Amino acid sequence: MDFHIFLAVTLAGILHASWNLIVKLDLDRFLALFLVQTLIGVMGLAMLPFFPFAAPASWPYVLTSGVAHLGYFIFLARSYRTGDLSQVYPIARGSAPLLTFIGAFVLAGEVVKPITTLGILLLVSGIWLTARAGDKALKLDRTTMSFALGTSAFTAAYTLVDGLGGRASGSVNSYTALVFVIDAVFLFIYGFATRGPGIIRQIAPSWKLGVFGAALAASAYWITIWAMSIAHIAAVAALRETGIVFSMLMSVLVLKEKVTPLRGLGGLVIIAGAVALRLA
Repeated sequence: MDFHIFLAVTLAGILHASWNLIVKLDLDRFLALFLVQTLIGVMGLAMLPFFPFAAPASWPYVLTSGVAHLGYFIFLARSYRTGDLSQVYPIARGSAPLLTFIGAFVLAGEVVKPITTLGILLLVSGIWLTARAGDKALKLDRTTMSFALGTSAFTAAYTLVDGLGGRASGSVNSYTALVFVIDAVFLFIYGFATRGPGIIRQIAPSWKLGVFGAALAASAYWITIWAMSIAHIAAVAALRETGIVFSMLMSVLVLKEKVTPLRGLGGLVIIAGAVALRLA
């Protein structure tokens, strides 16, 4: 992977980790997602006048991405309702790069070097190690497990769609802006349908932190779509998960949390995977 792409995607991972750590909203998981995504949609609207409009060939990808993102939001929020973060996270986050790897090969015909495959597998393994709660057994009820796996599938789906859509758009920046807008519209409609007009009153007090979180999250995914338009989708999808290492480091330095040996080992495995992708 070219060095400038490697650095950019690593930065996207840091931005993603930062907004998850710093923006701690006094809202349930769905409301927090609703607030941040709504604000990202506003940012997308503000971006559109500054770039050439995306080619019509990419519009179906935009709509499909909106559906996949909506599924991701719904399934993620439902997973965390009955499952612990430490148990849902490795399934929802750790399986997605592997599914993306398989999907990129089947749907896009992407064939990667053996060292790239090794890097992706190392990153996936490291994610699982860092996300495990010590020696605690991974036990989830069938419903929670299904939603966690569904979250992973939707993550892989929108990653593949946006990688291909960005390539077909002729203007990655405009495509990204359209994705931001459509994702926000779909989630806004769903939020109103399920929570009613009162949802605005519930999220309003947190708008300042929401803006900060939206700026970080939007920047992270903007970089990711750009990188997938010029590099292997599977490699980019895996590399952006290096944010987990930065999240772990920030939790130690800022929140004074302790890192178990297992999670420390996971962090080293993720770094090894990142090095393999850089050498690919």
